[in-house]
Amino acid sequence: MILQDPAAARVVQLEAVQGDITCITVDAIVNAANQTLLGGGGVDGAIHRAAGLELLAACSKLKGCETGDAKATPGFRLPAKWVFHAVGPVWRGGDYGEDDLLARCYRRCIELAREHRARSIAFPAISTGIYGFPSDRAARIAVGTVKQGAPGSELELVKFVCFDGNTYSIYQRLIQAG
Repeated sequence: MILQDPAAARVVQLEAVQGDITCITVDAIVNAANQTLLGGGGVDGAIHRAAGLELLAACSKLKGCETGDAKATPGFRLPAKWVFHAVGPVWRGGDYGEDDLLARCYRRCIELAREHRARSIAFPAISTGIYGFPSDRAARIAVGTVKQGAPGSELELVKFVCFDGNTYSIYQRLIQAG
């Protein structure tokens, strides 16, 4: 999908890909982090392993991160220059502000992209792993929030990197729907 930014006379390309986010060549990748920022399982663990021990050292200086926020570190051994560590919400049934907290993660990452002059970014499906956020609902929030925020940034390419085929199908459908 191509998003038009009339004010800047440029476009933002949105795409879904299936694969390993640690292998994606973009300016910034987003880490689905926990509040400590010190590594964990899933995407978080994979990013920490691929980036090397320097990432852990950089994250330890950040003193954690609140749910709905994100903080930046260099990418170290990753093909991405930056890692934006976004702390998504744990799914508690949908009545505890989870949707807003998840949207805030995506908005904050777009702000970080602007601050670090990133032109390309790759997002995982934040909060849908061990945090239990329903994949369809999370994808609608992710794509909708990016559609609103990306045109006002310097971003030219936004990739939603999906670990499995089901998640990929959801994102592909939402992006193609416009």
